[in-house]
Amino acid sequence: MKRSEAVFAFVGAGVFDGSRVLADHAVIVKSGLVDAVVHVGQLGADVERLTLEGGILAPGFIDIQVNGGGGLLFNNEPTTSGLRTLIEAHRTGGTTACTPTVITDVERIRQQALEAFHQASEHDIDGLVGLHFEGPYLSAQRRGVHSDSLIRKPLPSDIDWLCEAASDCRVLLTVAPEAMRPGQIARLAEAGVLVFLGHTDAGFEPVMSALGEGAVGFTHLFNAMTPLKSRDPGATGAALLADEACCGIICDGHHVHADVIRLAHRAKPRGKLLLVTDAMATTGATAKSFELYGETITERDGRLVNGEGRLAGSSISMADAVRNAHFQCRLPLAECLRMASQYPAELLGLSQERGHLHPGYRADIVHLDDDLQVSGVWIAGRRPEAAPGKSS
Repeated sequence: MKRSEAVFAFVGAGVFDGSRVLADHAVIVKSGLVDAVVHVGQLGADVERLTLEGGILAPGFIDIQVNGGGGLLFNNEPTTSGLRTLIEAHRTGGTTACTPTVITDVERIRQQALEAFHQASEHDIDGLVGLHFEGPYLSAQRRGVHSDSLIRKPLPSDIDWLCEAASDCRVLLTVAPEAMRPGQIARLAEAGVLVFLGHTDAGFEPVMSALGEGAVGFTHLFNAMTPLKSRDPGATGAALLADEACCGIICDGHHVHADVIRLAHRAKPRGKLLLVTDAMATTGATAKSFELYGETITERDGRLVNGEGRLAGSSISMADAVRNAHFQCRLPLAECLRMASQYPAELLGLSQERGHLHPGYRADIVHLDDDLQVSGVWIAGRRPEAAPGKSS
């Protein structure tokens, strides 16, 4: 009998069920789903036990902004094979679901990425829950490492294509409000596209107007957007004031100061600040450089930079982000785990199947040791590698 079809129980670790940490509890898995979370004293003698050496079990992480991993940048290989490599690389960091991200590029790359998504779905590559298109409808003034020559405003045909893509793929789209014509964000939102605002030089009022049209969030809060000033709240101020808007934030120790992340966490309502990696090819890889637009991006002292010294994404995993948020930003561990699982699940409309360890939810589970390092990952009750611990 395959592990995914068996009934077994995790024991020996604390259990974070999405709401609280439970001691002396077991997670019972049946047919790839969480069957129950019970006190270990309630386990029947006939239930197979997978004994873990302390640490904590938590819902698998969900990353909505992941550009690459395992030595591969998705833009450079928008194929089913590329998706598999990316997903497997991030799985080692506790990510059990993600929306691979295509940054600003030629139209052909975006079309190939969508085709690869559909092929991967047919091949049952688990952990793929949508695509994120970051650009090309951005501000050249706040482009970061996005190619200036490829940034543009959307054509009517682009809007049509994105609306059609969202009919059978969960689509996130990062745009600058100033790149969009009136009504375009509204049409995208009506079609089911999750519109995020980012890489923008717009002031407070245009950003608020974009939110009024249906934009639902902000891409990497504080980075590549107009800052909060005493006489101009900017895009950052809008992001912090808009209670319904989600904000992804890169907690890698380089993009945003730890105490600024703490301030953002205080400002945003619960559930609206999400951990993202913005990971590039170097995450989960031994190589410390890769090519983007024909330019070499290099990791230096933990920072990914281009030849001009501009930040070019990150090299972290979601487990790194959780660890940094807890130990550096001093946020409660339970909240850090929710920022990496429950809150992204809610944004993506997956909150009835992911983000908790409750009966009926997918048994997508990460085991962290006492230092919050990943000890094991299970997808629908199966571990891709040899399981840790021991059966007893």
